[in-house]
Amino acid sequence: MRKIILVCTLAVLMFACKSTSVTSTNTDRKAQVAMKGNWTISSVTYPGSQYIKVNSFQLADSECFVGSTWKFVSNNNKGNMALTKANCVSFSSPITWFVNNDGQFILKILDAGEKARKVRDGYILYVANQTESSFQLIDKIDVGGKMTNVVYQFQKVN
Repeated sequence: MRKIILVCTLAVLMFACKSTSVTSTNTDRKAQVAMKGNWTISSVTYPGSQYIKVNSFQLADSECFVGSTWKFVSNNNKGNMALTKANCVSFSSPITWFVNNDGQFILKILDAGEKARKVRDGYILYVANQTESSFQLIDKIDVGGKMTNVVYQFQKVN
């Protein structure tokens, strides 16, 4: 069974939407174990960032994710994330996540006390350049008919 997830991103007063399906639910245990622990996003980059605003995960401007903290627990695919940057919305939430064998990072942001199976919407990003101390998550968005990569650079905290 294939699951379809609709992800929308606001860019320059236009909606850019994409419909993506999770092609594999078989997990890449090696990639997941390498993500175990506490991380921070050190940068968010994409072409045209000086002109285009990206609303990441339908939560805040992508710049607000710089300095955000993420905890990934690999044995149960849970964790949490928090936005704490000054002059940005403050946000904290539990998450569920996994990396499938296609290199896709599947993320669900949960409301407090909410079960992941009740959450229908999620986000599909791609894992790249994974090392012991860093990795990237790449989101592909449509900006004016052109696919653009938004790169979230993660650095290990401990």
